[in-house]
Amino acid sequence: MGLKRRLHEAALYNAAIMMSRSQVTLDSETHRRARKRAAALGVSFAEYIRGLVARDLAAPRKVTDPSVVFALGRSTGSDIARDKDAMIAEAFGEPRAGSRRPAPAKRR
Repeated sequence: MGLKRRLHEAALYNAAIMMSRSQVTLDSETHRRARKRAAALGVSFAEYIRGLVARDLAAPRKVTDPSVVFALGRSTGSDIARDKDAMIAEAFGEPRAGSRRPAPAKRR
């Protein structure tokens, strides 16, 4: 393989990856533990750090607090017997499929 072709392939590889080099400073104990954890996972230290950053920057998962279901019966003028399915669906952030009644209007 000629030098020109190898340079061309290297340029294509670098353009496709588009990595950026960064430097971080860790105290020696944190650095030692992170290297040990990366080794236990079978990945390089750099890959371990990239994975941590990627997970931290990922879109947050919607977490529903189950306690909202238990507050449905508090006295706010609603009829839980009539509207419980819609209220539970609203509490969990999803409209109930095939609901016969529209979701109750939000009160102020």
